[in-house]
Formats: sequence, C-alpha cells, structure tokens
Amino acid sequence: MSEAYVVTGVRKRTQHVDVTEHDRKLTTRHTLIIEQTAIFCDACWGHHFLSVIIRKTNQERTSKLERTLIILKPDALQRGLIGEITSRFEDKGLRLIGMKMMRLDAALLRAHYAHLTDKPFYKGIENFMTSSPVVAMAWEGFECVNSVRILVGATNPRQADAGTIRGDYAIGQGRNLIHASDSKENGEEEIERFFDSYELFDYEKSEYDHLYEDYERE
Repeated sequence: MSEAYVVTGVRKRTQHVDVTEHDRKLTTRHTLIIEQTAIFCDACWGHHFLSVIIRKTNQERTSKLERTLIILKPDALQRGLIGEITSRFEDKGLRLIGMKMMRLDAALLRAHYAHLTDKPFYKGIENFMTSSPVVAMAWEGFECVNSVRILVGATNPRQADAGTIRGDYAIGQGRNLIHASDSKENGEEEIERFFDSYELFDYEKSEYDHLYEDYERE
C-alpha cells in the first residue's frame, strides 16, 4: 500500500533513498521514491517546493553490504578466546550490528542444523552446543560473507591455513570454535533466527571512508 510523507528540504526531482525504519523495528530495507512537488502558498503568492514520498515499496535488501552470523561456540567461551576472535573481524573493518550471550535450546539448534539432524553424530553436536553459553554476533560489510569464511578457515582445523581463526586456535574438528554463515542468503536467514529486530543496530561507522570506495557502501 502506498504511503505519503513530507520530507524537509529540497531534493532532486526524482530520487531513490535507501533507509532502515528503526521506529517500526524493521530490518528490511525499503526504497523510498521521492518526487519534488510545487505547492502554491496563498500567504506569499509563491510556490514552495517540498519533497514528498509518493511510493514506498518493501523489497529485499539490495545493498552490496552483506550480513553474516557468527556463533562463538562453547569451546571459544571456555578457552577465553572471545576477545581474540572478535578482534579479527574488527581488524578487518567489519561493522558489528548485534551481539549477545545466550544459551541455545534443542529447538533452535535443530532449526539451525536442520541439514544434520538425521546424521548419527548430531546428538553429540547438540550436547556440545548446549553445554555452555555461546556468543552470537551479526556482522555487516561489503561482500563480507566470503571474507569472513576466509578469516575463519576450513571446518577441520587441522586443514585450516595458518593465520585463520581455526588454523591458529583449534585442532579438533568437533571443537572448531566458531560458526559462520556460508552464503548471503543464509546470513540473512540465520541472523533473523538468532536475533530479534530490536537487537540489531544501524549506525554510521566513521572509518568507512578509509575502508571502502563510495560504490561499495551504497
């Protein structure tokens, strides 16, 4: 349904604006179609120009900035590696948009590991992931899903390259410290599964000017 808003200031005749609506607690990006409209004023016998939103369309996020879910597993927490691992993503220049410590229940784990629930080793995964709290994080960055996967390293730490998180800090395959989304689509789905919309934050990251070209953060 179309909705109309008055926007202060004079803008170009037609403009597309990408925003996030915090007050409605929506994580979906919206495209606002703005048109400059001339309004006649009886008081001064002149025309004032207002920018009026004539159409709003819900759509999936089309920004090149991707989101990925990170879960720091019980072994990362118990070994005191939360800060070390988090600093890898901060040093990369990614933007942290959500973070919390939580206990995972069986239902959430079954949804998250739906592709493994019929495997004989699944029960061991569930027991381990519920043995201690975990730290869930949502990160955002330009085409960041693959970049994060490179930082994390191979699933089997013994095959992970030196310099990666698993290559540096883990050795047992069943204790590989961290989960990272494996695609842009899964990143969005997993963040929605683990975070409520009000737990995600949109803010200006001042260092973006020194990390990205303009087109990379549009």
